[in-house]
Amino acid sequence: MRLLLIGAPGSGKGTQATTIARHFGIAHISSGELLRGHIADHTPTGQAAEKYVARGDLVPDGVVMDILRKPVEAASRNGGYVLDGFPRTLAQAEAAYLVAKDLDASVQVAVYLQVPHDQLIERMLRRAQSGGRGDDTESVMRHRIEEFEKQIPPLLEYYDRREVLLRIDGSRPIDEVSATVIGELERVRQTLH
Repeated sequence: MRLLLIGAPGSGKGTQATTIARHFGIAHISSGELLRGHIADHTPTGQAAEKYVARGDLVPDGVVMDILRKPVEAASRNGGYVLDGFPRTLAQAEAAYLVAKDLDASVQVAVYLQVPHDQLIERMLRRAQSGGRGDDTESVMRHRIEEFEKQIPPLLEYYDRREVLLRIDGSRPIDEVSATVIGELERVRQTLH
């Protein structure tokens, strides 16, 4: 199974992706974790991305595509993946589709975790207070969420046309969200074969 997890910063993508990957025995590929790894290791890719991340802006498509290509290709050969944090824009989705199609690794299902704006801010502030990430200042958080909310309508429309799009209420407790997502994915999986 090859699936994509879409959600604003703070929507619980990382948590849900880990649960989904474990349940289906597929790889969890987090574009954010890969980027932060490159930044921490001071790779050329990390140095190119760092200034965007610090401002809460989207890292250029080419940079993100470069770091994702190998992990996605490898995961596709080994049963599938859950991709968390990419694509975030319609342009990224279209570019990713062209690359993935050539690798026979294209997304089959997109899962959108819907969480109200205020709850996203609250979650991100909690994460920052509990020793979260360096990019979690309130102004950067608000900017990241606003950027996400601007980009999401055309992205959802794209996946609704092209793949199976599941809209999940991500505002509920983690276990309830996980149970719903896995139940929906099990149902969809029957139709993919």
